[in-house]
Amino acid sequence: MSGHSKWATTKHKKAVIDAKRGKLFAKLIKNIEVAARTGGGDVAGNPTLFDAIQKAKKSSVPNDNIDRAVKRGSGLEAGAADYETIMYEGYGPNGVAMLIECLTDNRNRAAMEVRTALTRNNGTLADPGSVSYLFSRKGQVVVSQEGDVTEDALMEATLDAGAEEIEEGGDVFLITSEATDVVAVRTALQEAGIDYDSAEAAWVPSVKVELDVDGAKKMLKLIDALEDCDDVQNVFANMDASDEVFEAAQAD
Repeated sequence: MSGHSKWATTKHKKAVIDAKRGKLFAKLIKNIEVAARTGGGDVAGNPTLFDAIQKAKKSSVPNDNIDRAVKRGSGLEAGAADYETIMYEGYGPNGVAMLIECLTDNRNRAAMEVRTALTRNNGTLADPGSVSYLFSRKGQVVVSQEGDVTEDALMEATLDAGAEEIEEGGDVFLITSEATDVVAVRTALQEAGIDYDSAEAAWVPSVKVELDVDGAKKMLKLIDALEDCDDVQNVFANMDASDEVFEAAQAD
């Protein structure tokens, strides 16, 4: 069931590094606030909120910040913003297709930031629908390879819950399922006593563009610029490359 895509696991490593810099804190808090507003502040009855909190805790977001975000989102505390999700489509260097997911309270600011980041880094905005057809909504659960976790153990625990593919990359396993099965896969892991790093729905490409070191370097620079935008929550790209290429691209 192993795949060959390295970008998903490279992205996870990159997120860990960004979290150490504190770059992700505001975005994780925003996710919690929106999840609480949409599905209520009861973690037991709101799996989206549960996973948003889990991801924040894994990135060392302070518990006080998490609690306040839940209260703001559920209306128990003032100060919640009226966020909306906007998806932009674009192209990066070498024709890499991109979906740029924003969570914003100011559409004009989000559009300007995304356009600026793209044009300054050899990217372009694309018309709605010109890129999205290359991606499918999937569930993705990331499990650390620390300890004695094996691919066979993960398969045994999650296959009946809807797991479709298990990829090994770097120091993590990536379990892919239908987006509607991500909670069932995460729950199956918990019941098997297996810890996980994150569980969420993501846009997974059906066709990938293989990059060399120069292309990967340019794409990572573009993605960094986009993720530096306050309103950008996630960047999904149909880029792929070998471990060696990604490591070389990140070395500079």
